[in-house]
Amino acid sequence: MHSRLIRIAAPLVGLAAALLGTTAQAADFTSSYSAGLSTHSIKGTEPATGKHPVFIYTVGTTESYDNAQAMGAVAEMAAKGFVAAAVQYDSSAFGTCSQILAKAKYIYNSGSTSSAISKLCARSTADCSKGIVVAGFSQGSIIAVNAKNFDSRVRAAYGMGSHTSYTTYLMSSCMTPGNYTISKDNVRIVNGQSDSFPVVSVRSSSEAVAGRSCGSLAYECLASNGSGWIMIRDSAVGDGSADHCYQRVGGCLGLQSVTDSTWRNGSTNWGLKANLTWLNGFVTH
Repeated sequence: MHSRLIRIAAPLVGLAAALLGTTAQAADFTSSYSAGLSTHSIKGTEPATGKHPVFIYTVGTTESYDNAQAMGAVAEMAAKGFVAAAVQYDSSAFGTCSQILAKAKYIYNSGSTSSAISKLCARSTADCSKGIVVAGFSQGSIIAVNAKNFDSRVRAAYGMGSHTSYTTYLMSSCMTPGNYTISKDNVRIVNGQSDSFPVVSVRSSSEAVAGRSCGSLAYECLASNGSGWIMIRDSAVGDGSADHCYQRVGGCLGLQSVTDSTWRNGSTNWGLKANLTWLNGFVTH
């Protein structure tokens, strides 16, 4: 009888431990930071205990700061052991390099206690000396690539929809190596083949941002450490068009809540998981 009770109890103990472990692994949080006279939101997930590196995601123009792309990235990085957050900013309009970098400074100014990065680094589970890595889409990618301009602890940046021009805006003064502070060896750019925003071809724009060229027929140009650029073929995404918003079904006309399954959960080198794993290689845990 005693052994039977042990056999019954053991799975229950295991289940309880698993449930407690799940609870202890991560916790959601919200916060805010100041951008001049405005206050913007921070939404994230963090490990329950210990001290961890920090990850920040910034969305594109007019997007909800906590859309499926952003929170998918946050969930993935929290699971890797990051204090991970989506950070809101004034994304109501695009702008020049100086205008967008002003927004980036509000987020990443390590010299201001009211910046988003200072708020995150002050959390009890954060240790920014272990590294900060960042990602962003479109305008948010410009912010990400230029994050190290304002905080030297930023170690790597992953940009999507990242270009030297966006229709009428020329961005070379902040989106080419030497004009952004971070080394090109710590930048990875992933753009869609049918992105219509750059004035030049997607390949040429990707080459300019990443500072790497592999020939006129290349669909990727990566250094030995994975930095560089990838151009996604139309046939690789579920809706058949790798446009500016290739991460979601229906592209830029699709819902922010519905992401392309291969981008979100696939193992391809242009997908979310692979690129966040690349970022993870730049920090200590």
